[in-house]
Amino acid sequence: MKTNRIANGLTALVLGALSIACGPDKTKTGMATAAADEDPTVFVDPFVGTGSYGHTYPGASVAHGMVQLSPDNGYSGWDRISGYHYSDTLIGSFSHTHFTGTGVGDLYDVAFMPAVAPFKVAAKINPKKYGEMTGFYSAFSHDDESATPGYYKVLLRDYGITVELTATQRAGLQKYTFPESKDARVSLDVNRAMNWDGTTDAEIRVVNDRRVEGYRKSSGWASDQRIYFVSEFSKPFKKHEAKQFAYGKEKTKRNARAEFFFETEKGETILVRTGISSVSVENARLNLESEMPDFDFDKYRTAAHDDWKEKLSKVTVSGGKKEDKTSFYTAIYQSMLAPTLFSDVNGQYKGVDGETKTTKSKRYDTFSLWDTFRAAHPLYTITEPENVTDMVNSMLDHFDEAGRLPVWSFAGNETDCMIGYHSVPVIVDAYLKGIKGIDGERAFKAMKTTAMMDRKGLETLKSLGYVAQDDEKESVSLTLEYAFDDWCIAQMAKVLGHEKDYAYFTKRANAYRNLYDKETGFMRGRNKDGKWAKGWSPLDYHTGQYIEGNAWQYSWFVPHDPKGHADLMGGYDNYVKKLDAFFHTEHPEPEGGWPVWISGLKGIYVHGNEPGHHAAYLYAYAKAPWKGQKILREIMTELHTAKPDGICGNEDCGQMSAWYAFSAMGFYPANPTGGIYAIGTPIFEKSEIKVAGDKTFTVKAENLSDKNYYIQSATLNGKSYDKAYITHSDITAGGELVFVMGDKPNKNWASSDASLPPSMSGKKLLMAGK
Repeated sequence: MKTNRIANGLTALVLGALSIACGPDKTKTGMATAAADEDPTVFVDPFVGTGSYGHTYPGASVAHGMVQLSPDNGYSGWDRISGYHYSDTLIGSFSHTHFTGTGVGDLYDVAFMPAVAPFKVAAKINPKKYGEMTGFYSAFSHDDESATPGYYKVLLRDYGITVELTATQRAGLQKYTFPESKDARVSLDVNRAMNWDGTTDAEIRVVNDRRVEGYRKSSGWASDQRIYFVSEFSKPFKKHEAKQFAYGKEKTKRNARAEFFFETEKGETILVRTGISSVSVENARLNLESEMPDFDFDKYRTAAHDDWKEKLSKVTVSGGKKEDKTSFYTAIYQSMLAPTLFSDVNGQYKGVDGETKTTKSKRYDTFSLWDTFRAAHPLYTITEPENVTDMVNSMLDHFDEAGRLPVWSFAGNETDCMIGYHSVPVIVDAYLKGIKGIDGERAFKAMKTTAMMDRKGLETLKSLGYVAQDDEKESVSLTLEYAFDDWCIAQMAKVLGHEKDYAYFTKRANAYRNLYDKETGFMRGRNKDGKWAKGWSPLDYHTGQYIEGNAWQYSWFVPHDPKGHADLMGGYDNYVKKLDAFFHTEHPEPEGGWPVWISGLKGIYVHGNEPGHHAAYLYAYAKAPWKGQKILREIMTELHTAKPDGICGNEDCGQMSAWYAFSAMGFYPANPTGGIYAIGTPIFEKSEIKVAGDKTFTVKAENLSDKNYYIQSATLNGKSYDKAYITHSDITAGGELVFVMGDKPNKNWASSDASLPPSMSGKKLLMAGK
């Protein structure tokens, strides 16, 4: 088990509706208050995922905000992809942009740091360990640190300075409370680069004794990142000093790091407000003045809190342990940190083609689609359908600018990280669920064009019916994921009346069959001559046939056709036996150690990475839902905890959180397109989802306890219910799903042919759950 590699043993203590403090002596005191039932923000702990491999940040952001104002430990490393890791004891800056839970690190733009003499300077600490840290730094303790949605606070111990952070959509506000000092300074660094990132051009311009502006351009994971900023101090600085750096072929020197000098009295506050933009300094100023025209910190902090309270209140849970509530509401919170807003208040943004574009609504980016198509985007269709239209249209705008749909995009760039064209299931799911404002024909053109290109193995997929291993590495993963995406295109073609396209893409959706090896029972790579690729082993992570997984983990990825997959394996009995082996066979550590993206093991199943996230729900497709209920309960309680190391793998822009949020309510989109949710086992006595039209969908679990997690029977809106799934229209219609729970499995409930969720090779798929 790889869940507790950073064994902090710490969790959050809720002190009130607007404050969460973390500390080693506070774990056992409980987290609920009388106001908690009305204010779910008190259950959110932004430190969950900042330890181990979660790669989350604890700082201030509003839902899907352009600004993520958060502390940076100041140096690079896998653990510090978000800029911060819970095991660290130093802070080197507070910057305005961060990823949440990714495996690659860029951003950290517009970095501030307050200090007073005598200064701690990075060059004087261990250069081997902290070689990339620049400028001032300070020690800090988690005893002096707190966070709640939209707010962060920490004491810089070396200086006696308290730093508080809050944010709006496009602006960040910092509040520094100083000790008495004749030499107080605030540094601003737009040259700093960490992890994959590298500055290509930057400049700081001092406008007057309060205002500075400039830009940072960088290249790393994304090749053309641009951040323009305008910052203003609440108090005039006495003087400033700037450091120049050389950029470009002509080695033009520009000021890219500066220090601003103040004298302060004890307890005096200096605030810094900053607006950012991908287009221009003028737009950054427009964003700042439109959203944060003054320095009223409490006003913006309260507004951020109220916005989070409203969004988190769309789903409420009761019963269960306090720690489970913290895990749940933190999951809903973290699911909403990405995608991020990318357009300015005037609608402008940097296009994928490098040109300035204008949208009439909102442009989003930071689409980690290989991860988030599985559960995060389906969750948005329930928790925030009002934003789904703009997210989908942002993907279609990306197509207009780049000629193909996004794979993994951010900052107006395509990174081409990971595989597939998983914007397709997101778009189709939203369209089939009736989300308004999506042009079906425009979307279909973008999907079909992307799927018909000759790139990334598609040429052999079209000619041979599978991606050939001797043509493209990771061929098995590519084939399986293309098959699902193509099935989604087929559903869209069917709805729009494109019958030839429906038949063509349905045929491509069967491509998974061409890689199934009946002798081994696994999906394997084939060469162009049809022979199995050599050098294969089902537990091997280094065959080159799979991406971030092995044959055991990837062979289950047929979410659109579990019945067809089971038929290949000789029927449901064999399918279930193979699933049992997947979850209950000990996984020996591979030679050379575990890959960094393998964590959260349960048997051979890897919960810390996405390819198998639907696997425990496949029991519901195979007449054995009770077996999935046991495994799901164990995953939820063992691999998700309310601690800094409580996320066992990269959080991945909301996917890990969305998995938990769905599962804790008792259902999950094992097939993430079309509005079918396989039933698992709820962890709360009651979950209530607010849907359009002032309706509520409620899931109740009677007789639920730590031992009573097996479903004995169910009713939907008062009528006996024996299906292993519910539909999206069940949810949006409002109503009540009631489970009766027990400590022993009911092997008869939802275990007949009529109970099974729809599958491509089985009964007709229900479009949008109708």
